[in-house]
Amino acid sequence: QVHLVGSGGGLVQAGGSLRLSCAASGVRFTINYMGWYRQAPGKQRELVATITMRGITNYADSVKGRFTISRDNAKTTVYLQMNSLKPEDTAVYYCNVNTWGGGSSDYWGQGTQVTVSS
Repeated sequence: QVHLVGSGGGLVQAGGSLRLSCAASGVRFTINYMGWYRQAPGKQRELVATITMRGITNYADSVKGRFTISRDNAKTTVYLQMNSLKPEDTAVYYCNVNTWGGGSSDYWGQGTQVTVSS
């Protein structure tokens, strides 16, 4: 069974930085990509950033130039460095792993709260 354990959220003032991490275990199939999504109160969950196992990254326009996604060499931990945080970045951030094993499957972490005060 796949387990995703995230950490690193918290409260920060606007302009500050936070780093999220998410460790995956129990993955039995090929990982297509790992990533981060977020959901603010009253809004739908949205893509923040993804990274493929070849290191190709994709970012939401709202975070380009401020957030950086990366992964460790073992390709089981994904990080999200968030700089120049804005109040509108406030949300619950979810780690995601997409795998391929005869079909595409998504796995989600428990979510970590990020709150940016103005």
